[in-house]
Amino acid sequence: MKATGETVKEILTNLPEDRAEPFNKLHDVIVKNLPKGFEAAISYGGLGYVVPHTLYPAGYHCKPSEPLPFAGIASQKNSITFYNMGIYSDPKLLKWFVTEYPKHSKQKLDMGKSCVRFKKLDEIPYELIGELMRKMSVKEWIDIYETNLKK
Repeated sequence: MKATGETVKEILTNLPEDRAEPFNKLHDVIVKNLPKGFEAAISYGGLGYVVPHTLYPAGYHCKPSEPLPFAGIASQKNSITFYNMGIYSDPKLLKWFVTEYPKHSKQKLDMGKSCVRFKKLDEIPYELIGELMRKMSVKEWIDIYETNLKK
């Protein structure tokens, strides 16, 4: 069920047949709504949306050779999983997302700290994900990241 590849394009084309359409649609919605500065890239071997080294040369503190991650999507065994560090690190954004989710999906929210699992692929709330992606700029993300890193 996992998509593999060395590039964003390879990941998007190496998906299981039943996942290709919703996964690519989710990717397109994310890219369309990414604030200026973020970019789609390979992040930790998967499809991520990152702050590139050109904007944040220090990279991710756990592995500085990696760009600073912000969001990502993965094809998992039982779901398409969406990751967003904004909802993990900003309580107001998390509250907004949890409140809005039922307005966009009949499915119960299946969420971890930074991940949302979509088990019913026809119930992915694309509009909500697009809106979420627009809610945090690169500068805001870097400020939150650095503030939390210093704690």
